[in-house]
Amino acid sequence: MEFTRQDFPERFLFGVATSAYQIEGHGFGGAGQTHWDTFAATPGNVVNGENGALACDHYHRMDEDLDLVAAGNFDVYRFSTSWARVMPEGRGTVNQRGLDFYDRLVDGLLERGLKPALTLYHWELPSPLADEGGWRNRAMGDWFADYVDVVARRLGDRIWSAAPINEPWCVAWLSHFEGHHAPGLRDIRAAARAMHHVLLSHGRAIEVMRGHGMTNLGAVCNFEYAQPVDDSPAAHRAAETYDAIYNRFFLGGLFRGTYPEAALDGLAPYLPVRWDEDFSSIGQPLDWLGLNYYTRKVIGPTGGAWPGYAYLDGPLPKTDMGWEIYPEGLTHFLRLAQDHAQGLPLYVTENGMAAPGLRDEDRLAYINAHLARVRSAIAEGLPVAGYYLWSLLDNYEWALGYDKRFGLVHVDFDTLVRTPKLSYEKLKLALAKS
Repeated sequence: MEFTRQDFPERFLFGVATSAYQIEGHGFGGAGQTHWDTFAATPGNVVNGENGALACDHYHRMDEDLDLVAAGNFDVYRFSTSWARVMPEGRGTVNQRGLDFYDRLVDGLLERGLKPALTLYHWELPSPLADEGGWRNRAMGDWFADYVDVVARRLGDRIWSAAPINEPWCVAWLSHFEGHHAPGLRDIRAAARAMHHVLLSHGRAIEVMRGHGMTNLGAVCNFEYAQPVDDSPAAHRAAETYDAIYNRFFLGGLFRGTYPEAALDGLAPYLPVRWDEDFSSIGQPLDWLGLNYYTRKVIGPTGGAWPGYAYLDGPLPKTDMGWEIYPEGLTHFLRLAQDHAQGLPLYVTENGMAAPGLRDEDRLAYINAHLARVRSAIAEGLPVAGYYLWSLLDNYEWALGYDKRFGLVHVDFDTLVRTPKLSYEKLKLALAKS
């Protein structure tokens, strides 16, 4: 590594992130069915038809995995609870085995001196709620609040930080307009309503957690830099629309009580009735803002219906996902986040790359390049307080199955043996506390 812990402010935190469905194994422990189970069971949706029934079997190997976090000299473990594991029907009956599992997880982190960073929703919606429209249904705000209440009552006294929903753009747009994630819709009305209801549910969740005395509450949004393919007005308009939908819609709702005009140009006719009256709930005060950043997109105009943009192949080196490596974008978004969050601590809550092999020098180069941008942002005066890597383990990469490997630790999906990669070992040395 080209840095050590001593190159960052004294209280700067380093962490690793995972999510429930991607690592736990959803086929046991009383977990209910989710829309990801249905999506994966539909031919053509997921590479090799793979699902999260076993994943990394973290449900049974939790202690081994938490030992890896501690041995890597990380400070924070960012994890998610699965709604369908806690409440198999999405409402009503609570699965005590599920709550017991997360109780042991939190206690295990604290016993190892690690800070538990909770995410309440990382994409696995209980199927009975999907049957009632899922994120298209305004009632999701109430359903989600009830689920958050159950988790907060059990875990809230020991959680270091919490965020309601991971990556609203993926939950709403990628899943309801582009159709690449569950529920796999391509419907502008569904997308508009999901985008708004995700934010409304976020606000309701913050209210519930505050009511239980929980502190250090934030939001986690994902960001992609929009690079116009050329200097034509049409290309710049296309990139502006992409940026408005992907990056500024959710920041605007959370911090400014408005959505950007370039997004409303297409979405306004499909938003719920009196949507603009919900910002008092959406904009609940936060304690920090998290940024998930990986790449940029080269954007060109299509000349067709709104949103009128297309993803084009870019010239930069790419990860195994085909994503361009563009560390400069992280600086751009840390500045954008500061502009909206006005002094709140900023955390890079996900950053990393898919790459094969155990001697993953390319991953080391990626991390070094992005941490250099974090250091420059701190020097610039931006309040960056932490950096978390995606991911601790190779895992279920959603529609790409088990093919793409983001982990610092290799997982053999036949034997489930964990093997730390070169990146893990180098980070372990760099993060050693003097």
